[in-house]
Amino acid sequence: MYNFDQKLYEEHVGKIIGLIPQMEAYADAVTEKGYDNIMLLGVGGTIYEWETVYGCMSKRTDFPIVVENAAEFLIKSERALSYLNKNTLVITTSVSGDTKEIVQAVKVLKERGNTVLGFTKNQETPIGQLLDYFLPMDTHFCENFYLLYFTLLMCLMDRKDQVNAYERWKEQLPLVYEGLNDVYAKTDLLAKDIVRKYHKAPYSLWVGSGPVLYPCIKMITTCLLEEMQWIRVRPVTSADFFHGTIEMVEDGVPVFVVKGVDEYRALDQRVENFLNNYKPTDSAVVYDLEQYPIHGVDDQFKDIASAAVFSACIIDRIPKYYEFFNGHSLAFRRYYRQLDY
Repeated sequence: MYNFDQKLYEEHVGKIIGLIPQMEAYADAVTEKGYDNIMLLGVGGTIYEWETVYGCMSKRTDFPIVVENAAEFLIKSERALSYLNKNTLVITTSVSGDTKEIVQAVKVLKERGNTVLGFTKNQETPIGQLLDYFLPMDTHFCENFYLLYFTLLMCLMDRKDQVNAYERWKEQLPLVYEGLNDVYAKTDLLAKDIVRKYHKAPYSLWVGSGPVLYPCIKMITTCLLEEMQWIRVRPVTSADFFHGTIEMVEDGVPVFVVKGVDEYRALDQRVENFLNNYKPTDSAVVYDLEQYPIHGVDDQFKDIASAAVFSACIIDRIPKYYEFFNGHSLAFRRYYRQLDY
């Protein structure tokens, strides 16, 4: 597989699973201290990751959890932040540890008296120095983010007696990673063939639905294809596809449809049916996440497992093959972290 280090992947998996005892200790500590609600704070790619995890958790608990964009948080009125008090537990992440908006937002929250738990690469980073509870995070495999954040939220809700599936999830997490190895092996050549066909397309459309899947769609399009590969691409929900975007479909315009595993799958299927019945483009691609099940994992965890599968076969593989065929390094930016703005 192009640009995939199996040994490094296994090392990262070991580190993620190894964080669980520390997460549990933190969950016990903040629960004993007490908190009324949770803010999940992110910006850019991290906001999409939190949205997916929130989409999974909102099906499991009524405990008040809010996802905040750090840049928007900094300018919101007090009325818009009426849920926020000193007993709001803030959870944030920045692998680099110096994401400008996150640093500023955490400083404001600390001044307000909030407890902040966060993930970053080391405690010496600007964000690391601000955290009340620090968890090391230094990985570039996106499925690790989804799985670790979900595990933390499940653990916190377990301590609140809101969700009673944490121990079962923890037991099955190694099976998720075993399954992801199979997903990488099964989908690598598929990704290579797809990108070989469409890497020179003038623009493309990515379609998917639901609170778990659609933030993943925004992640691949916004953070990987636009930011890292400068690909002109439009993310759209399967419901919105038929209201405007449908008129932009023609030969030479790749339409990538990702079919989820929850109730929103019916909307994804409607888009696939349209493409099959009317053939408005010669460049349709369908990823059906149900074709890549994680064996041994309970159906109750099917949603978060699907986000990890999406990450492995799409978020990881597709951009790397764009890099391969276009000769454009994923590390190169024109503006982000190049200019002060």
